[in-house]
Amino acid sequence: MPLHRRACAILAAALVLPIASVVQADTAWPGKPIKWVVPFPPGGAMDVIARTLGDQAARELGQPFVIENRPGAGGNIGADYVAKQPADGYTIMITSIGMATNKALYAKLSYDPVKDFTPISLLAVVPNVLVVNTAKSPDRSVKDVVARARREPGKLTYASAGNGTSIHLAGEVFASMAGVNLMHVPYKGSSPAVTDMLGGQVDLMFDSITSARPHIQSGKLRALGVTTSKRSSALPDVPTIAEAGVPGYEVSPWFAVFAPAGTPAGVVDRLNRVLNAAMQQPDIRRKLEGVGAEPIGTTPQELAAHLNKELDRWGALIKARGIRMD
Repeated sequence: MPLHRRACAILAAALVLPIASVVQADTAWPGKPIKWVVPFPPGGAMDVIARTLGDQAARELGQPFVIENRPGAGGNIGADYVAKQPADGYTIMITSIGMATNKALYAKLSYDPVKDFTPISLLAVVPNVLVVNTAKSPDRSVKDVVARARREPGKLTYASAGNGTSIHLAGEVFASMAGVNLMHVPYKGSSPAVTDMLGGQVDLMFDSITSARPHIQSGKLRALGVTTSKRSSALPDVPTIAEAGVPGYEVSPWFAVFAPAGTPAGVVDRLNRVLNAAMQQPDIRRKLEGVGAEPIGTTPQELAAHLNKELDRWGALIKARGIRMD
């Protein structure tokens, strides 16, 4: 064989071998359990979504999805852990709107939400809902809240699950767009905030529909508007805040799944297809709807575009409102 032909053959073989190993690795995946990190405590909407989809995905892929809760620092502890794991498809993370807000909220972040992760799919939206105490609040509509806030600037209090949470930011967007001054009262989680709402210690809350709905259904809390751009199937008779008095208002707390940066494309594609197929199953949709989650499902590219858009939006709002976590 002439020298140049032999050199070409060697070069071709060198190029084919790594591609063949990647294909073989992707085809063999998964060969062991997959760790699904939830960066918040058990029991919330995020945890329920991960466990519900993980069970279905495990049946499809033949390997269990092991849920590991790593709560703390607004999701940063879990995100930092996942960012440092091998990019082999055996560690994934469900995350929330905090993936877009924490970069602006924290002066020092140990990971980059874009560079350190591979997007897999946007999973669902769980709306927040503006609620007041039925027995103690005179407000029966969003317009009533705005009018009272203008009459009593800085006196109306709104509870949140803590600084930087979607519940807090929903209130910041509301105050900014309605042109009112509200007093933010942060709690350590949604549960103590709701307790004080029920007791009448605070005036308003933009609570997650997951925890607010039982109290709305019991008549203890009055729902005035959902934060999403469309009405929620969980509370179909409740208008959006935009249609109820603050045009253009929209805060859609979303949940998505990411893997460490560099995870093989074949693994990402397979995970994407399995998770999106799971969300089309009627029994899965019923379970998700039970916590107020509205399934979405996207391509990895659509999730990447969504994250970049949300980073820009929340970064600008957090800077303008002077919100800091450290």
